[in-house]
Amino acid sequence: MKSTLVAGLTKTSRYEVDLGRTIGFMGDEARVYNTPALIYDMEVTSRDLLLEHSDEGEDSVGTRVEVDHMAPTLLGQWVEVTVTIEEVKGPAVTFSFTARDSLDNIGKGVHKRFVVGVEQTKARLLAKASKAKAAQ
Repeated sequence: MKSTLVAGLTKTSRYEVDLGRTIGFMGDEARVYNTPALIYDMEVTSRDLLLEHSDEGEDSVGTRVEVDHMAPTLLGQWVEVTVTIEEVKGPAVTFSFTARDSLDNIGKGVHKRFVVGVEQTKARLLAKASKAKAAQ
């Protein structure tokens, strides 16, 4: 991690609410932005901010999400997700986030990520895959 990774940094990303980001179980006329898409978009925005302050060979993984999804966003609207780094404690980074569409504040919460070495993480995952295959 670079020394530029500090509390107070923010990033905002805008996402179009397309069909894949909506629920469909209430019919096409009631399609709205789904909570898993909100979480995914918030995670991508958080990761992108971390990557701006990561050394080569580093990335991050999500470890915790607390989310309040407070208002619907219609298919075709946009959503802006803003993340703010609240704390950097070694490789553990805590974010707060808000989300809004053109009419409402639609979400807020806390997200935690852990900065990892890509090669070390791949090695750990390959070892786990090997153990899982042997346990079958």
